[in-house]
Amino acid sequence: MPAPTLALRTVQVTRYITPLREGGSLPALVEADDGFMYVVKFRGAGQGIKVLVAELIVGELARTLGLRVPELVFCELDEAFGRAEPDEEIQDLLKASVGRNLALHYLAGASTFDPLVTKVESALASLIVWLDCLTLNVDRTARNTNMLIWHKELWLIDHGAALYVHHTGPDWAQPRPQPRSFSQVKDHVLLPQASELATADAEGHARLTPEVLRAIVALVPDEWLTDESSDLAPTEQRAEYVQFLEARLAASAFFVQEAQTARHALV
Repeated sequence: MPAPTLALRTVQVTRYITPLREGGSLPALVEADDGFMYVVKFRGAGQGIKVLVAELIVGELARTLGLRVPELVFCELDEAFGRAEPDEEIQDLLKASVGRNLALHYLAGASTFDPLVTKVESALASLIVWLDCLTLNVDRTARNTNMLIWHKELWLIDHGAALYVHHTGPDWAQPRPQPRSFSQVKDHVLLPQASELATADAEGHARLTPEVLRAIVALVPDEWLTDESSDLAPTEQRAEYVQFLEARLAASAFFVQEAQTARHALV
């Protein structure tokens, strides 16, 4: 089967509007040359460029599963933006982020998802929990749901903390004798509603084919795969991400059972 063709649009930042200081990596709201506003995740932030890699891969995995994710675009930042910024912290960040960054379309008027206010249907909750188990996303808790309500629909944001194992060293993607545990699923904000995990697992396998995984990972720019901790070429690093995701899919029965066990302990 031929690999699907995927692409992200590229926009140029034309106006820096305001920093979003609630984010640990100091993202910002900007306006681009297409007239839309975006939330930019900067390549020069202290958390490192791997956060952008995770944001891109997991965001597009979610979209492939039919989940709502704001459009992701590559966001080009000119060096001139750092010159006039009076805040030294922001100025340093902008200077370190010249070039290609990642941005999410700004959902104006969206509100933070509150599990006490909004009921999520079981099928949707199960698919989101399944995705977060697949990608080891530790950042979808009641304390920080990383979900928004926009036009009465649920949208997923902020996947930079997923795939956290790629921070652990050069052998992070190597096969393991036993599937990697994801005990953090017990804290997932949607776990109590996730009663259809087996169905979500089947849907995930149907949609996330090897060809789709390769096409999504191929979106990661070469310049984001120049980590000094790795001697591998960008093509080889992309192969690592595909290998890791394929191994997680192969072990999905394990993490689905882990999530079901955690859910039974709650409900």
